[in-house]
Amino acid sequence: MEQYKQEFIDFMVESNVLKFGDFTLKSGRKSPFFMNAGAYVTGTQLRKLGEYYAKAIHDNFGLDFDVLFGPAYKGIPLSVATTMAISELYGKDIRYCSNRKEVKDHGDTGILLGSPIKDGDRVMIIEDVTTSGKSIEETFPILKAQGSVEVKGLIVSLNRMERGKGTKCALDEIKDLYGFPTAAIVTMADVTEYLYNKERGGKVVIDDTLKAAIDAYYAEYGAQE
Repeated sequence: MEQYKQEFIDFMVESNVLKFGDFTLKSGRKSPFFMNAGAYVTGTQLRKLGEYYAKAIHDNFGLDFDVLFGPAYKGIPLSVATTMAISELYGKDIRYCSNRKEVKDHGDTGILLGSPIKDGDRVMIIEDVTTSGKSIEETFPILKAQGSVEVKGLIVSLNRMERGKGTKCALDEIKDLYGFPTAAIVTMADVTEYLYNKERGGKVVIDDTLKAAIDAYYAEYGAQE
């Protein structure tokens, strides 16, 4: 596993973004882990987060695109932090864009904020985590309504690797439905492999009991290839 992926897993745990315990998800599933990207709240955290995303985008997709689009609301700081990191790490200027939940009819009007999207633009979509694909379902038509736009891919921070609407994980369902590639900085398999029976901050994050709970969760809800 690449060094930045290992660092990112530690970063999620240290930032209290990735938690382990007993959680009830929006889907109603009882999960032994939960991720909340809203817990990244400081300038230092956002700077580091942008760097991890930038490295993952570079590794998975390259930088041959024009706009980084972050669906509202959590995608807004993600797109800003990551475009800054891409500029800093790779010397390439990428424009950022996001959508509004409601169309603004005065001042800076329209459904988009940040850079306009125009004919011929190549767009990368950035999100925190995707479990159902709902945000893509809402924002993909917005992107296509801007003209002849090519979506180059979707990057998320964590692939939960559980079934979406069917038997595949949400990222694979999105790839099949919309025809663009998807990737994550790390997968839950990466997280489990890296943290299992290893001390972090003086304690073992994933011990045998938690590992058994994670295994049981995936036996019931895990995506099928």
